[in-house]
Amino acid sequence: MGDQEQVSTDQRDERGVRQALSRIADAWAAGDADGYARQFSQDADYTAFDGTRMAGRQAIADGHRALFRGIMKGSRMTMEQPSIRFVTDDVAVVCALGGIVMRWQGDRTRPSAKRRSSVTFVFLREGDDWLATAFQNTRYRPFANTLPGKLATLSSRDG
Repeated sequence: MGDQEQVSTDQRDERGVRQALSRIADAWAAGDADGYARQFSQDADYTAFDGTRMAGRQAIADGHRALFRGIMKGSRMTMEQPSIRFVTDDVAVVCALGGIVMRWQGDRTRPSAKRRSSVTFVFLREGDDWLATAFQNTRYRPFANTLPGKLATLSSRDG
């Protein structure tokens, strides 16, 4: 395989993963629990920001159905500059900052600080498509921004 053909394949794979991320965000924005879950493999592992674990596509759909009818109705998922790393030809790891913009937050492009998260996806190639097989959502709380972190910074200056 020549270099030009390899670059084309790499670009196509990255585009495929980015399209999968877009489908995930689109299904979230539509409030479509089944459509959202279809972006994950049948045996996917999904860990929400609060530590709730959902095992499998059906559990992901069931876990989001009430959310999309309730508090998350009309919300949007955002991801800032996702980093995509191919572990193998058929496995990609995606890390990004992002979160949920609630319906009452209007045209915000970034979630509020309390809804901002660091997310990690593991995608698997399935035929010509990419499906998430693992997802981890952790609230973004840099230690330096917390009260103990600020106190630690002050005490280290005092030396």
